[in-house]
Amino acid sequence: MSWKILLFGAINLTCTGFLLMWCSSTNSIALTAYTYLTIFDLFSLMTCLISYWVMMRKPSPVYSFGFERLEVLAVFASTVLAQLGALFILKESVERFLEQPEIHTGRLLVGTFVALSFNLFTMLSIRNKPFAYVSEAASTSWLQEHVADLSRSVCGIIPGLSSIFLPRMNPFVLIDLAGAFALCITYMLIEINNYFAVDTASAIAIALMTFGTMYPMSVYSGKVLLQTTPPHVIGQLDKLIREVSTLDGVLEVRNEHFWTLGFGSLAGSVHVRIRRDANEQMVLAHVTNRLYTLVSTLTVQIFKDDWTRPALSCGPVAANVLNFSDHHIIPMPPLKGTDESNPATSTPTKPSSPPPEFLFNTPGKNVNPVILLNTQTRPYGLGLNHGHIHYSSMVNQGLGVPGIGATQEFRTGFTNIPSRYGTNNRIGQPRP
Repeated sequence: MSWKILLFGAINLTCTGFLLMWCSSTNSIALTAYTYLTIFDLFSLMTCLISYWVMMRKPSPVYSFGFERLEVLAVFASTVLAQLGALFILKESVERFLEQPEIHTGRLLVGTFVALSFNLFTMLSIRNKPFAYVSEAASTSWLQEHVADLSRSVCGIIPGLSSIFLPRMNPFVLIDLAGAFALCITYMLIEINNYFAVDTASAIAIALMTFGTMYPMSVYSGKVLLQTTPPHVIGQLDKLIREVSTLDGVLEVRNEHFWTLGFGSLAGSVHVRIRRDANEQMVLAHVTNRLYTLVSTLTVQIFKDDWTRPALSCGPVAANVLNFSDHHIIPMPPLKGTDESNPATSTPTKPSSPPPEFLFNTPGKNVNPVILLNTQTRPYGLGLNHGHIHYSSMVNQGLGVPGIGATQEFRTGFTNIPSRYGTNNRIGQPRP
């Protein structure tokens, strides 16, 4: 196969060299525009050779997806170069309208038939897989649409031609035939009326047909290079994702991403969250079986549900502290993490999470209550420093006043007690 491609490439170079010399001798820009289609055939042969090389290569650790994208890059470069050639012809044609040179028709018709024969023979002899796929998958050009309308009318009269013209013709064969037809009309008008401006008009027509034919292919191959999802498979992918989400053990399908790896090959990756009691290998097999019908290169990441039940208790309580009436339970404040706490809700606030709706005045789940043994009797529970103080010590401090009430041996004393409103610490003295 490779030697055949190299042979046609050598013939193409020879044919292109003769056509360029005839373009110079005839001074015909229309023949030059048609010769650019032969140069495009050379790029097509190079793309076919790259496709054959890619077929023999295997994926490597560096290129884990293989070398299929080289075919896409070759098609994109070939079609873009053909459009650049068409733009160059348009520029030259505009300059020729200002000053139209004389056209010699001696080799014009010969060059047309040589270029047409070689182009058709090359396309029909060598099966170019990348361009064949792109011509069918890309949207139709304006030339194909007009020819398709004309073909429906012709096939309505002659039904036997429907297998040739319908549903749509090969865009490369169509542009070769249309360019040859334009050159034949140019030859006849120049020979009959010496109307040289028709050569420039034919060059513009061929350039527009070339641009209109190559543009949809450039757009399609460019979208493949940008790793976009083909529009015609989005509905099928959504259906498969819904089927996967209903599998036994699957809780959620997220982070799905699918893109075109090469011509006819789709790659993708997906994350699947499953139940804690589900079998990972079983779910992986079912998910792969469902998606592999459409996605040839698939990466599935399975992870189990991360929901955990909070612990009710962190440790046993000793038997001697079960009587909680004799002890004080001091709740410890919750631990502070790296996130700042919201004073309104005592909940860590994060920019990515909304504020909590409810407020619970409870300690953190990771902090246990601290139980302390009560060694003193606190009859009132006011949190003051109670104790038994001797009466003589009260007198020495100036807090006790004798002669009031019955004599007591002990009284409850308060250190640093504040003055009471409306009272006096001395008896028998008038109030100030």
